[in-house]
Amino acid sequence: MPDTSSLSLSAQDSLVALMIAVSASDEDIRTAELVKIESALNLLPVFSGYDNDRVSTIGKTVFDLFEQEDGLDALFGLIREALPERLHETAYALACDVAAADGTLDEAELRLLEEIRYELNIDRLHAAAIERGARARHLT
Repeated sequence: MPDTSSLSLSAQDSLVALMIAVSASDEDIRTAELVKIESALNLLPVFSGYDNDRVSTIGKTVFDLFEQEDGLDALFGLIREALPERLHETAYALACDVAAADGTLDEAELRLLEEIRYELNIDRLHAAAIERGARARHLT
């Protein structure tokens, strides 16, 4: 397992890490997904005051962890430590929006979304509503 003892994420970093993780989960980071992440960073109140220069650092952390055997577990450990429960549904909504941004959900993205639901203890009914909202926002 990678050494994550020196890593520390803020709540906002955790949201960014989840969005990047979802985008990278299918090993194909699409422009639509990057635009969705950038849009969230620039428009959503939860990112008010966030230093957007941190995105590249958080991205590198996510990619480094993805290369490790237990990297996803380590990433979720960091996120659970930094993300207050009140932002768990926000995190899931952002992850769903990034996954839906390119108009398709592949198997890797679906598996990661399922893992996020589990790790953040998102209620099934709430998850279904969040997923339906993301789908509706990204229909063409």
